[in-house]
Amino acid sequence: MRSEGTVPIPVPTPGLDAAEARGLAEAWLDEPLAPAARRLLLGAVEAFAARGYHATTTRDIAARAGLSSAGVYVHFASKEELLYQISLIGHRGTVQVVRAAVDGIEEPGAKLLALVAAITAWHARHHTTARVINYEMSALTELHRAAIATLRREIDALVRETLADGVAHGVFDVPDVPGTTLALLSLTIDVARWFRAASIRAPEELGAFYGDLALRMVGHRA
Repeated sequence: MRSEGTVPIPVPTPGLDAAEARGLAEAWLDEPLAPAARRLLLGAVEAFAARGYHATTTRDIAARAGLSSAGVYVHFASKEELLYQISLIGHRGTVQVVRAAVDGIEEPGAKLLALVAAITAWHARHHTTARVINYEMSALTELHRAAIATLRREIDALVRETLADGVAHGVFDVPDVPGTTLALLSLTIDVARWFRAASIRAPEELGAFYGDLALRMVGHRA
């Protein structure tokens, strides 16, 4: 992310407070997008989160971006293409954060803690975007859904392999590695459903709490 001083603060829209609006702006700053395309993506995230994909029209999205309805199609082929690009950039961002969090960590307990903390904090920090990319996947075309599933499998594999490694080294008590992987990922993803900027815990604090909880769930023995 770029420094806070360079982040333009968009005008909050109904259902989004100033902190959420800033978080959305920060999430897209490093993407090589034309300004109008970025505004459309931000508007689509806000609209999809507030109304759901199917209830949102391209006119809704264009209005939030300060463009005409026809302006949407200058940058994106369809409403579904907007959802796909949001999902693609969001999932790529998650993968990058998770990879960076575990880089150089070998011990299974420390690695699981870092994984769960990173995934949780990302879903808290970008909770509006995360709600869209996790709960609107069924609206994607089969081809686009397959592309997103590939990125999700990478995160799944990291957690699954860490659990299996911990079992192999005798530091985790996990009879069902696939089931535990699903449970841990479901726990972290669900943060996006209820987290708000005014939450008592900051994203990093929540990540640390969930990471510790994950170690307790797998019966970690140091």
